[in-house]
Amino acid sequence: MLRKLAFAAVSLALVSLAHAQEKGFISLFDGKTLDNWKISGDPAAFKVEDGAIVTHGDCAHAFYAGKEKDAKFRNFELRLDVMTEKSANGGVYIHTSFQDGGWPAKGYEVQVNNTHPDWRKTGSLYSVVDNKEPFKDDEWMKYVVRVKDGKISITVNDKKLLVDYTPEQGKSKLQAEGGTIALQAHDKGSVVHYKNIRIQPLD
Repeated sequence: MLRKLAFAAVSLALVSLAHAQEKGFISLFDGKTLDNWKISGDPAAFKVEDGAIVTHGDCAHAFYAGKEKDAKFRNFELRLDVMTEKSANGGVYIHTSFQDGGWPAKGYEVQVNNTHPDWRKTGSLYSVVDNKEPFKDDEWMKYVVRVKDGKISITVNDKKLLVDYTPEQGKSKLQAEGGTIALQAHDKGSVVHYKNIRIQPLD
């Protein structure tokens, strides 16, 4: 048992080191605490477990509120690993701003959902460009969300052009000064894991 635990610890350290060495990328989550994240809604909906932020509770959101870029990212590439449990729904918000409660009003939501009844599945730019084909629960999915000069692209597990979207002039929800990143706790029946959250500013 001790050998297994030691091996797991070394493996986690190597993965963390690999992500830390990605040129130009900044870690937004230390893998241990919710430091630099501000919770809107029930704080009990978020916990840190096995190096991941885990959601389980009524509607709540964790907004990045750290010092990097004053938590305002305009052009960037965001990378993170996400895993859903059965029937879970969640989301990753971009270009958003902290609010006291409810669903974030600013920015866009990148959908997290494989077997929840909502037909909009993982990787959708919610209610804008929607994917109907789910990935698998209980497996880590590699999200890449890129915003550059008004264009939004999303890939999951290197599935190319899952979203490749440029809003019509005057209709973009991207904030001119940039916005922060938020993670969603959707409901008490939804358990979602988020880890290795890092970003590369492209300004």
